[in-house]
Amino acid sequence: MAEKKQKAGYNAKVSDEKRQIVNGIKDDLTSAKGAVLTSYKGLTVAMDTELRRELRKAGVTYRVIKNTMTRIAAKEAGLDELAEHLEGTTALGFSKEDAIAPAKVICGFMKKNKLEDAGILTIKTGLVEGKVISDKEVKALADLPSREELIAKLLGSMNAPIANTVGVLSGVIRNAVYVLNAIREQKEKASA
Repeated sequence: MAEKKQKAGYNAKVSDEKRQIVNGIKDDLTSAKGAVLTSYKGLTVAMDTELRRELRKAGVTYRVIKNTMTRIAAKEAGLDELAEHLEGTTALGFSKEDAIAPAKVICGFMKKNKLEDAGILTIKTGLVEGKVISDKEVKALADLPSREELIAKLLGSMNAPIANTVGVLSGVIRNAVYVLNAIREQKEKASA
């Protein structure tokens, strides 16, 4: 009887621990601006360490997740489409600040180390602002310029008309100076 109570207590504890894990995954999925689910089968420890370092630099959290618990968390979060991608090894990279960062870093790492063709690190699916996207959309997202690049391009395009206007106005003033000099030289020749 005491043994059954111990087991029941142990199961309740495990159940509570699993509930906390599910709640943590659910929170990660719902609060993430951007997330990428990957399969990391065959990734060496050195490569995994390097990937995690790059992700940390970009402000992306990356962790291995259990498919069963993630399936429960996804269902509770209203992300049922994730369930079909939860097979085999699964890791979740997510950012609560930048929707593009997880895709950019993971895809960049895959290209740099030529892992995509080898099937060592593959993208299963992604999330952007709570919407599930395909692996192709994750790759397209990774190809977008960063926020800073977009702001620089916007400022550059805003600056170009101003610079052109200044150039045109300075050309008009320069031409006026040439015309006035020509008139002055004509008058000096005429009076001489």
